Amino acid sequence: MENMQTPLTKNIRSDRTVATLADYESTGGYQGMRKAITELQPKQVQQWVKDAGLRGRGGAGFNAGLKWSMVPMDADAEQVRYLVANADEMEPGTFKDRWLLEKDPHQLIEGMIIAAYAIQARIGYIFLRGEYHLAANRLETALLEARSKGYLGEHVLNSDFSLEIYLHYSAGRYICGEETALLNALEGKRATPRAKPPFAVVSGLWGKPTVVNNVETLCNVPHILHYGVEWYQSLGRGVDKGSKIFGVSGRVKQPGLWELPMGTPIREIIEDHAGGMRDGYKLRGFLPGGASTDFLLPEHLDILMDYEAVAKAGSRMGTGAIIVLDDKTCPVQMVLNLEQFFAQESCGWCTPCRDGLPWTVTLLKDIICGLGRQEDLDTLTALTHQLGPGNTFCALAPGAMEPLQSALKYFRADFERYIVSEPTLLESF
Repeated sequence: MENMQTPLTKNIRSDRTVATLADYESTGGYQGMRKAITELQPKQVQQWVKDAGLRGRGGAGFNAGLKWSMVPMDADAEQVRYLVANADEMEPGTFKDRWLLEKDPHQLIEGMIIAAYAIQARIGYIFLRGEYHLAANRLETALLEARSKGYLGEHVLNSDFSLEIYLHYSAGRYICGEETALLNALEGKRATPRAKPPFAVVSGLWGKPTVVNNVETLCNVPHILHYGVEWYQSLGRGVDKGSKIFGVSGRVKQPGLWELPMGTPIREIIEDHAGGMRDGYKLRGFLPGGASTDFLLPEHLDILMDYEAVAKAGSRMGTGAIIVLDDKTCPVQMVLNLEQFFAQESCGWCTPCRDGLPWTVTLLKDIICGLGRQEDLDTLTALTHQLGPGNTFCALAPGAMEPLQSALKYFRADFERYIVSEPTLLESF
């Protein structure tokens, strides 16, 4: 029962080696799968995960067990169902899933087997970011190892349950973080989001019920089944349950990733685990959950990192990837960098996103180049509403607006200084 407080990373070593099947099994690996398949009915597995309070770790934060329970399972329901692991991690500053995939691939495979059993899916796909070559090699090896032990294939553990998992190499688009765009891409189509409803759990891959879960979400599942619901709930320090992999990037002394309890204060993550700011730099702000979340300020450092607490402060926990803004980095240029990324990654499906994001980039470039006008700030503010929730086909543009709208709120003076064209600022661009 060692490393009970860090179940997700207990097999991860400090070097670049991977946990083999033998390594994984020596620390309790595949015991959760055995319990699920040999002792529980699929509906019971769904209930365990629902009761544990596992929320999706890809950013949306929806209860994973509740999502599984929405798959039609009645006798007259569609018998073909699919499970998809979203491993197309692409948001700037977010690299937690890569850590899990490269270091402990069997954890994802076991989580997928349990999830597939819970919804009675016979086929699973790992939708992997194409640039993750090391993760791909290690997943291929781990899948072969799992098949050799009878964990995949026909009659898993001599039961009536059968499952195959296939590795799919993504062509790489940020929009594939949206589950229906991912499903279109998996079908060989253009990666554009679908209208909802119907939701994927009812009509997903090739029109069949499909559950799409993030890698970190699925990696939590084996431990819930192995150690129990109450143990999992006890890991959290706030309202939300379990542990979470948090990351910090930017000018801190020790950027990286750490598995910590849900609800760990942001100050503890930045100052204790990331070592605080580098010498000569001061914290000016931070994006708490990746590039598509709102800036928070040093006065928000004592907020707990859970979904409700961060939302109450005016941002989102997102993927838990904290991006630090220091006092020597221009927030306007930082936002321009992010908006350029989002504009490039727009799938072009709806007009506000396709045309609004490039317009945002043009306005920001004009401001930084000394061509901006005071009314441009009003236009940017209007764009944050026009590209906001409810006005676009999916969440890409609303997510892109979050760092901009909060930068206009907290760092407006920096925008205005560019507009009066101070020579020192122009020279820095």
